[in-house]
Amino acid sequence: MAITIESLGIDRLSVDDRIALVEQIWDSIAADPAAAVPLTEAQRRELERRIADDDAHPDDTVPWEQAKAEMLARWSRLPSR
Repeated sequence: MAITIESLGIDRLSVDDRIALVEQIWDSIAADPAAAVPLTEAQRRELERRIADDDAHPDDTVPWEQAKAEMLARWSRLPSR
């Protein structure tokens, strides 16, 4: 039997709970060294460029908590599907 969101009951969770679950799943994947995917050279250069830009302009950032709150506020104003 294939694992689905329905068979796990995930579809019955609230949107907030599903988002929290996705965050937990993502964190568990990121913490697993075996799940690491090597970067292409273009990705590595872009990452280095972004790091250099952040180092040069440390005040031009938005904390994750603020970005997340703004995204959730926008999401809550979208019409129901």
